[in-house]
This record gives sequence, C-alpha cells and structure tokens, in this order.
Amino acid sequence: MSLVQLTIKGISYSHTQNGAYALILNEVNGARKLPIVIGAFEAQAIAIAIEEDLKPPRPLTHDLFKTFCDRFDIVVKQVIIHKLVDGVFFSSIICERDGIEEIIDARTSDAISLALRFDAPIFTYQNILDKAGIYLREQEEADHNEEEDFDDEDDDFDNDDSNDESLNDAIDEFLNLVPNEKASEFASLSVQELNDLLEMAVLNEDYEKAARLRDELSKRNL
Repeated sequence: MSLVQLTIKGISYSHTQNGAYALILNEVNGARKLPIVIGAFEAQAIAIAIEEDLKPPRPLTHDLFKTFCDRFDIVVKQVIIHKLVDGVFFSSIICERDGIEEIIDARTSDAISLALRFDAPIFTYQNILDKAGIYLREQEEADHNEEEDFDDEDDDFDNDDSNDESLNDAIDEFLNLVPNEKASEFASLSVQELNDLLEMAVLNEDYEKAARLRDELSKRNL
C-alpha cells in the first residue's frame, strides 16, 4: 500500500461536543484533511510543540522523551498512521539507533507530538485517507478562484473566514460520527470518582480506559 505524507494544519475545538478536540492533518499534494480526535492533554502537548514561543517552565512528558532520546542517540525517523478501527487511529514510531531500526507502537497523539519535536515526517496509508479523509470541494473551488483573481502576494486563503467555517462544520460532522467517549462517558462523575476509576483501571492494566479518564481529569483542571 502506498504511503501519503501529511502535514499539521492545527487543532480545532468541537463546537458541538464539550471536551472534544480534533487534530487536523493536511494531505501533502492533495486537498483532503484527516481529523483525529484527541484529548485536552494531548491537544496541549501538540499545541506547545507547534507554537515555538510556548515554553513550559518544566519539561513535559514528550519533551522529556525527546531529551532522553537525544542523550542516547535515538532518532525518530518517521511516524506512520497505519490502522483505523472504529474511529480509533493506530500509529507506529520508526526509530533508529546505531544504524538499527525499531518500530514502536504508540497512540497517534503521542506519535505526532514526538514527530513534531524530532521534526520527523508523518505518513498514513492511502486506504486510511480514502476512508477517513475530509474533502472540501468548496475549498478547492475557492483556491482556484483565488489563483485567478489575485497574485501570490495577496493569496492567503487559509485565513478566509468562510473556509474556516466550512472546515469547522466538516470537523464537527466527523466528530459526531466517531465514538467520543472522552467527551461524555465520564462527564457526570466527580473528580474523586474519576481518580478512583483511574487507579482501578491502572491496576487492571486497562490503559485505554485509564487514558480516557486522565483526559477527563485534565479537562477539569483546564
């Protein structure tokens, strides 16, 4: 299967679901966008990596991992989003040390956070983009009109409000189709109940549920 390179457009907050964020990836040399549902903690980690002016006073988890890798000459070469199951993306981090390549399974949000810190390319397979990519026909037509009416110096379609509104509508529609347990499953629980469930999930090695509980706790602390 052929790989398609992706770039990061940004992070969007759902206008219809509280606590739901979507990381927006652009198809290189294409018009489709791939939205990936992430939690508040992951959105913060990615936003800090995107914005060079944002420097936390102490290293975040992904920053610590980057320092660790640098110290031991481990390089993240690329990230591949290789599977999509029931709205959940699965990713691999391709690392290299002393000429030996290793493939490490990772949550997509973590993998992208590290890719940003290592300046590593992000890829997905064509069939995943065909299945989950959003194609905005209005954007392509507007881009074409912009090229005809304006020169390169004046062309800044990414800042067009109508384009942003169309993208936000498409993202909200996507989020409504994807199981988003982070936004609603634990909304009625207290912080103490969340902490108790988190401890139980870790003891039971249910790390997927633990991650969702942590995301809910992080959202409460924002």
